[in-house]
Amino acid sequence: QVQLVESGGGLVQAGGSLRLSCAASGRTFSRPAMGWFRQAPGKERESVGTINWNGGNTYYADSVKGRFTISRDNAKNTVYLQMNSPKPEDTAVYYCACAARVGGTYDYWGQGTQVTVSS
Repeated sequence: QVQLVESGGGLVQAGGSLRLSCAASGRTFSRPAMGWFRQAPGKERESVGTINWNGGNTYYADSVKGRFTISRDNAKNTVYLQMNSPKPEDTAVYYCACAARVGGTYDYWGQGTQVTVSS
């Protein structure tokens, strides 16, 4: 089993910056891909981006490309989402998730952390 715990959420002004963390523990896949997702009130959950097991490849939704950056520190079993120049429409609960590989099913999810962007 894998446990994922997000942290770093909160209130941020539009144009500011915020960094989310996702700490993983427990038995994980040998080379897990990690994803960030978000869900705004009344909307479906959507993918923010994905990072492969060694951080060499990242993929982003068009809505955050150029503003958000995903990175990971495997020595710390932690994945990060750096949010630069957030917009009010980025307000959502953000979740991290773990898959066996990029493009695979996300089998493990964190509990989520709220991000609110004020205008």
